[in-house]
Amino acid sequence: MAPQSSILITGTNGTLGAKIVATITGNAANAEKYHGLYTVRNIDTASTLKSVIAKAPKTHDYDVLELDLDRLQSVRYLADKIRTRIATGEIPPIRAIIWNAGFQEQSTQTFTEDGFDTTFQANYLSHWLLTMLLLGSMDKEHGRIVVVGSWSHDPADKRNEVGGPDYFSDDKWKTLFNGTRSLAEGTFSPPDSDPKGMAGMRRYGAAKLCEIMMIREMQERFDKDPVLFNISILGVDPGGMATTLLRRGNFWFAHPIASKFITAPLSYAWSKFQANSLMRPVSKSARDVLRAALESGPAPLSEYPKGLYFNGDAPMLQSMEARDPVKTNVLWRDSIMLTGLKEDETALKMFY
Repeated sequence: MAPQSSILITGTNGTLGAKIVATITGNAANAEKYHGLYTVRNIDTASTLKSVIAKAPKTHDYDVLELDLDRLQSVRYLADKIRTRIATGEIPPIRAIIWNAGFQEQSTQTFTEDGFDTTFQANYLSHWLLTMLLLGSMDKEHGRIVVVGSWSHDPADKRNEVGGPDYFSDDKWKTLFNGTRSLAEGTFSPPDSDPKGMAGMRRYGAAKLCEIMMIREMQERFDKDPVLFNISILGVDPGGMATTLLRRGNFWFAHPIASKFITAPLSYAWSKFQANSLMRPVSKSARDVLRAALESGPAPLSEYPKGLYFNGDAPMLQSMEARDPVKTNVLWRDSIMLTGLKEDETALKMFY
């Protein structure tokens, strides 16, 4: 039987991304129902994803696609390729786009060939552009966009104080969004702003904030669109996980040995007593992300779960900045400018 729709997931060679793929392919019905569009930075080195795919049922149709989020041209190339294949009927329309890929650095700061701070572009800007280019290729009745969030988007979240320094304790870091330019150019929280080498964590939180700001801004625009009004965008905070993303930093609990013998067992034990625990198994986070992408219940999930945000599987309110209509609108307009997106390149009528 041909698949009914497609699921696009970024960063599928990473810990959470690979587990999301494994969760799809581990369910025989879903493996057959959905065509996987699994993006990685480099196909040749995507060993984690390849090991997952090797165990997938033969009935599962999929593509492993290269996507370099550091390059807007790579985003445009991939989107054009997918749009063509969907338009010709080679693959079915997109049921869900999952913003999973992430980039995090602590004491260093890198910039993309497009001239933007890598944390800002890889986490937010490239995902935004990819989605805008693919809106016309989505399932117009049940399409969903799922943002993989983070508690770091909210300086007021007490989880920022657990297990290490509070990156936002100084009053000057209580506000993450003072305009798009400082984030795009990397002048917000540069390495020399923190002698402890944690400045990158604040840039990561700000980039995640930008992602989550789109839950409000995109949903409002979808709701007013004559064609895309049934599409939902929602977010999921997956909690703390010992992923390869964290291993870029100096977190002892994310070291491969500590992860295997301490962090992972602790996460499983903790989750037995508290469903959405601070640290949780990657398998649970993967299920929570797919639940948001595909399921219609229990409440508050529904057939059209518009603008929702979850901590795992529990409803949660985004930060005040993420819900500020002035700030989200500024970010929207700046994103158009920074990516050079033209009105005729997207199916969204509520462009401006």
